[in-house]
Amino acid sequence: LHKTMYVLFLLFQILGAVILGFGIWILADKTSFIAVLQMSSPSLKTGAYILIGVGALTMLMGFLGCLGAVNEIRCLLGLYFTCLMLILLAQIAAALVIYFQKETLKVELSDIVVDLIEDYDPSNEDKRNLQDAWDYVQTQIACCGWTGAKEWENNEILRNKSNTEYPCSCSNRSKDLVEGGGFCILDDPVNGTATYADWPVHEQGCMDGVEQWLKDNLGIILGVCTGVAVIELLGMILSISLCKNIHSEDYTKVPKS
Repeated sequence: LHKTMYVLFLLFQILGAVILGFGIWILADKTSFIAVLQMSSPSLKTGAYILIGVGALTMLMGFLGCLGAVNEIRCLLGLYFTCLMLILLAQIAAALVIYFQKETLKVELSDIVVDLIEDYDPSNEDKRNLQDAWDYVQTQIACCGWTGAKEWENNEILRNKSNTEYPCSCSNRSKDLVEGGGFCILDDPVNGTATYADWPVHEQGCMDGVEQWLKDNLGIILGVCTGVAVIELLGMILSISLCKNIHSEDYTKVPKS
């Protein structure tokens, strides 16, 4: 039982480090879809800080649990069990909130991206990181806009130029992708005007690409979540068992009258 507990505590140290690292990555990342959300949505920043806190707490729990098992300290094992139970309940609550609020989250995400596209300005240094992150998303997923390229017609700069330019990161031509971001000039605009249908860009919106990525990786995501939950349940069961063993041993050491 003791050996199993030590292995479990080691797993918790690794798990805590992974969660902590993931939270730090969300805050530090500047070149992916996470960056777009992180810079636009305060809720994601809050979530990142929560992940950092949970990761640090998980690592601390692993240390306290190991200390409690080695020295047979029941109060530390009890604290370990309580913290595990609270984290497991918090994870279940978070999963339920995401599941039942997924449509609300989808609308919020759509609003963030649509506003970003409308205000996109390559000369705006204040929003350079955010815009570079969105260019990266469009290039990597091979998509344009959130639901489609038509959303880019609402961009003020492109509208003022009669849509004779288009976002380079949306382009399906390799020579445009060298630019990485900003706007590219349409080769042959008809009568000096154009629509998104005249642009050499990808037809797929990024929403479809993100949803497809989630579907493709849903099994992995669920597997990881299930694995974490199983480890936590095992930790709770073993910590209680160890507590009972220590309690029983204490009674056997009492001298008989």
